[in-house]
Amino acid sequence: MSRFLISAAHKSSGKTTLSIGLCAALHAKGLAVQAYKKGPDFIDPMWLAQASGRPCYNLDFYMMSRDEMLDAYRRHIESADVGIIEGNKGLYDGLDLDGSNSNAALAQLLNVPVILIVDARGMTRGVAPLILGYQAFDRNIRIAGVILNRLGGLRHESKLRAVIEHYTDIPVLGAVQNDDALQIVERHLGLMPNNESLAAERKIRTIAARVAEQVDLDRLLQRTVAQPEATTACTATTACKTEPDSVRHHFRIGLMRDRAFGFYYADDLEALNSGGARIIPVDALQDTRLPELDGLIIGGGFPELFLKELEANTGLRDNIRQAIKNGLPVYAECGGLMYLSRSIRWNEETHQMVGAIPGDIVMHAKPVGRGYVRLRETGLAPWNFEKREETIGETEICAHEFHYSDMENLSPETKFAYSVTRGHGLDGQHDGIVYRNLLASYTHLRATQNFNWVQRFLALVARHASTGKTSRQAAA
Repeated sequence: MSRFLISAAHKSSGKTTLSIGLCAALHAKGLAVQAYKKGPDFIDPMWLAQASGRPCYNLDFYMMSRDEMLDAYRRHIESADVGIIEGNKGLYDGLDLDGSNSNAALAQLLNVPVILIVDARGMTRGVAPLILGYQAFDRNIRIAGVILNRLGGLRHESKLRAVIEHYTDIPVLGAVQNDDALQIVERHLGLMPNNESLAAERKIRTIAARVAEQVDLDRLLQRTVAQPEATTACTATTACKTEPDSVRHHFRIGLMRDRAFGFYYADDLEALNSGGARIIPVDALQDTRLPELDGLIIGGGFPELFLKELEANTGLRDNIRQAIKNGLPVYAECGGLMYLSRSIRWNEETHQMVGAIPGDIVMHAKPVGRGYVRLRETGLAPWNFEKREETIGETEICAHEFHYSDMENLSPETKFAYSVTRGHGLDGQHDGIVYRNLLASYTHLRATQNFNWVQRFLALVARHASTGKTSRQAAA
């Protein structure tokens, strides 16, 4: 069994593309590959999941406890031959001075070696002190090998291999030439989501073939054989989660999942399932009305790229607006919030949206809110009906945001679920618009011990279901 973390000297070194290629190439060899992504990210895990053939799980020091991270890692790695954790930014980069939330800290927590990706453009002899420095900075981190990326030809490769072999004891496990075929189109949130691209599978096969040709996969696996501790079963101090053999699905929960919307965490979807939800797919571009539902979730995405199609689907927009007005439990994040607004303006064009939220979205060229956020509950969320008044606002909710838009013309009577103590949210002070049983925010939550939004949402669904109303009745 092989386990390793892929990191780099700095961001934009090509580690995501190589991670996708390694997942796909090893999967093609018949190995069960389990992928993970460090930090808050939706798009990279979507590609990694498609490449590996299994859901990809996020590991995040900010939103998860160390026990939760270990639990998530161990539960999903047990049935895998290979575990690949893609880091974010550089190996030693992080929020804290001591590096306690860096990629290196994650490698140490999981007891896995590091494969260091080196963007070799313009480098020759200088690659040696770079590698030696990364090796010496923290002797607790085991760098099992390097993969040279974006090489300028075979001569460039031979020079770098000779330098690394002469000055270091770290093997070169691969040398990938600069190749336009390896590039995935990027936009403001990073890579283009694979749910938008009909050519995603073809792109993954191309990347996998190039990686298999230029990386010594067998040696990579040999160098990253798992240490005994890395596959230890969950201990008494780690709250292992076990899925029941058969879950009784009490509720029909609509999940908007199409080319415009698709940002969901795999473990949140599993939490919905284990909590009694049957996931019913909803396509905002094709479906003309909601199916019969007990609740609806609209995740993030890029609705701004599909404004004409979303606007043209008046049947579904009207249906959703009426269902929300009549009390259907709905949770929306970022792109979902944008879709539920009155309108979205981008590139001097304005398109009408659902209109359940009394505000208008305006797109900007630069990020409005980006990074980790902290929230405090105001007590006005529809999820808070079972919470004691004196406990409201006690816990800071750790979450994240990444949006290039803000909301204008919001009604002064708007109710908010959260006050923002870090980040931007809607206006730097508030987030989480509340209307009836709708909660819509720019903030992305995760169902963790810090704030289990799935549990709360399903409790609201159960409460509403006791009235006997479904989405069909609510929209009538």
